[in-house]
Amino acid sequence: AAAGPERPQVVSHVQQALSYTVFDCKWVPRSARLLCLGSAARGTGIVQLYELHGGRLELLREIEKPKPIKCGTFGATSLQQRYLATGDFDGNLNIWNLEAPEIPVYSVKGHKEIINSIDGVGGLGIGEGAPEIVTGSRDGTVKVWDPRQKDTPVANMEPVQGESKRDCWTVAFGNAYNHEERVVCAGYDNGDIKLFDLKSMSLRWETNIKNGVCSVEFDRKDINMNKLVATSLEGKFHVFDMRTQHPTKGFASLSEKAQKSTIWQVRHLPQNRDVFMTSGGSGSLHLWKYEYPAQRSKKDSEGSEMGVAGSVSLLQNVTLSTQPISSLDWSPDKKGLCVCGAFDQTVRVLIVTKLNKI
Repeated sequence: AAAGPERPQVVSHVQQALSYTVFDCKWVPRSARLLCLGSAARGTGIVQLYELHGGRLELLREIEKPKPIKCGTFGATSLQQRYLATGDFDGNLNIWNLEAPEIPVYSVKGHKEIINSIDGVGGLGIGEGAPEIVTGSRDGTVKVWDPRQKDTPVANMEPVQGESKRDCWTVAFGNAYNHEERVVCAGYDNGDIKLFDLKSMSLRWETNIKNGVCSVEFDRKDINMNKLVATSLEGKFHVFDMRTQHPTKGFASLSEKAQKSTIWQVRHLPQNRDVFMTSGGSGSLHLWKYEYPAQRSKKDSEGSEMGVAGSVSLLQNVTLSTQPISSLDWSPDKKGLCVCGAFDQTVRVLIVTKLNKI
């Protein structure tokens, strides 16, 4: 992307070297604090809490746990509580009070194998309805949990008898715009994408993007489904227009080849759902903007409504690391503030400028 006077710039504000492998980074809502989650060399789990002070990160707390931690979310608790839910390499779902992190406030052996991905909704004022957590695992299952209900998931999406189980790499909530509606999207190692409707407890839609699905995210969780981005192993991402579902063709989509290597993550800008960032196996970040078509739907020859895909434009790209950037999180409170973790054992705080100009 060319650098023009109005183009956003991605500025690396702070870099912090870590002594462990970082798998996930999260901003603590309503604060200048962030968390790094990962695995120590001796095979234990690490949670580090940092506070941003001007141009540096101050380590406030380090917590060690028995198993490496793969993923985390604040999405199922209130802004007052701000409890962290984590998934670990042993299939455990734990919820932690970071003020008293010795014993989890909720714990369940959720899966037989590693929890690859976790998402929360119904907390932080995001999404109507129950405060739920979804977990996706290598064991092939996707489970939805309500922390108010001990031990058993409120929904369990698993392969039917005779179907081979696929490694679930990514999960995301969406469509939580009232107390009844809610969907979960899951992406698998064989390129399958499945959309589960939690209201009717049924599979609403499925497709295959030909390559392992590394990350899926709705542009917003708390509105009628609008857009879904899915990223893949081969450097491609797909944007699905989720407003109109055709009876046979499903949702309209566009695909974009961003780079040669894996796109590990996609994260939409909380303050502008048409802007999103992808992070890559080549250590790069790409900032994109979605443009809607003149008309979002049209009638096919049978008279059925079908969606019309828009287009994407690259706003900016930057290479920060020689290793993959595996995690990414925008600050929900400060527009343009972003944190990313890479396999060079570094966490970076970024500032993306001029986002109000696009």
